[in-house]
Amino acid sequence: MAVSAAARVEAGAATVPPARAFKWSLEVGWGIVFVIPYLVVFAAFVVWPVGYGLWLGASPEAFRTLFADPIYFETAWNTAVFLALGINIKLFLALLLSGFLARSRPWIRWLSVIFILPWAVPSIPTIFSFRWMLNSEWGMLNGLLWELFGIEGPWWLVDPQLAFGAVIFVHVWKYLPFWTLILLAGRMAIPTDLYEAATIDGARPIQKFAYVTWPQLKNLYVTSTLLSTIWSLGDFNSVYLLTGGGPAEKTHVLATLGIRYAFNLQQIDIGVACVMTALPFLVPLVILLVRRLGGRVS
Repeated sequence: MAVSAAARVEAGAATVPPARAFKWSLEVGWGIVFVIPYLVVFAAFVVWPVGYGLWLGASPEAFRTLFADPIYFETAWNTAVFLALGINIKLFLALLLSGFLARSRPWIRWLSVIFILPWAVPSIPTIFSFRWMLNSEWGMLNGLLWELFGIEGPWWLVDPQLAFGAVIFVHVWKYLPFWTLILLAGRMAIPTDLYEAATIDGARPIQKFAYVTWPQLKNLYVTSTLLSTIWSLGDFNSVYLLTGGGPAEKTHVLATLGIRYAFNLQQIDIGVACVMTALPFLVPLVILLVRRLGGRVS
């Protein structure tokens, strides 16, 4: 006698051992036990500080006071220039240097070790060394200009434009090695067969870059640009350690201006509001970056 399909399904379900369901419940229980400490730490050190900060910065009076300060709008412009110049120069140079370091020569490998040092060394000694070199009165750079050419050097950290240019230069110098390594890893992942085929077809180096290297690196380059923008928006060290936001509060970015309000002027709500003004620009970048990392943006 033929057994119906429903009867076979019920019979199969009845043969499942009950110990399997108990084991699954035990695994879930242990998972919850191990996740609870993480959730507690996350709530205590992430959710609570961020929530409290957003609550402090949600006061309309804080935003009115912030927008009434002319330093804020100058700082917003500085931040835009800092991101536009710093990120594009940094990533473009990283793209060029990654091609140079990709050459298989022993001396280039040793040079790459020296090249990575600015990123590997902590920010405080490296940026303070630039602050010493750019000192207008007794700095090394102006001393060399006087000894070699007999000319007085400019006021590097006193002139607002020169000081802000120095901030961008130090930012690029500090983080260029990291992004060069990222793009170098992307270049090394490109199959050599593509270059061999391009060589057989008689392609020149610029054509190999345009039709082989760049199509393979384009997504990595765009993703690196997004990530670098997010990180650079919160770059505090490059400005604070070199100029402190001076002279005359002319080289602040949003990260350092928020600290100025919160700690120097003891106006925490305005400091948080200052940082929160970057959210309309930051949140779309984060969403776009997450989508790219998820593979949903080509």
